[in-house]
Amino acid sequence: MDIHPIRTEADYIRALVAAAALVDADPACGTPEAETLDILSILIERYEADHFPLPAPSPIEAIKFRMEQAGLTVPDMHPYIGNANRVYEVLAGKRALRLAMIRRLHEGLRIPAEVLIGAA
Repeated sequence: MDIHPIRTEADYIRALVAAAALVDADPACGTPEAETLDILSILIERYEADHFPLPAPSPIEAIKFRMEQAGLTVPDMHPYIGNANRVYEVLAGKRALRLAMIRRLHEGLRIPAEVLIGAA
């Protein structure tokens, strides 16, 4: 396959079709097909990042997502946010995150600080 930068929507669609065919073929690592898939994936990812940017989640969405991911409950959040009432208030958007909460959530749950700072 002739690989070149993805500059137009037509280039993007061709790259998606080619990548899908390679994924279906499931090439072994180290083969020319696998390397082609790697390169196409990088090009597609770059095009999508430039043309279809995803907005950052709100701090509350990020906390709820991490809770769901890790199977955490309100009592599990006490070390990061405080007592149950405070956790519920934060999750409902009725109480802003404090700097100490942001630090604990970032360090303990690995939620990116830049996402959490959005609500501070």
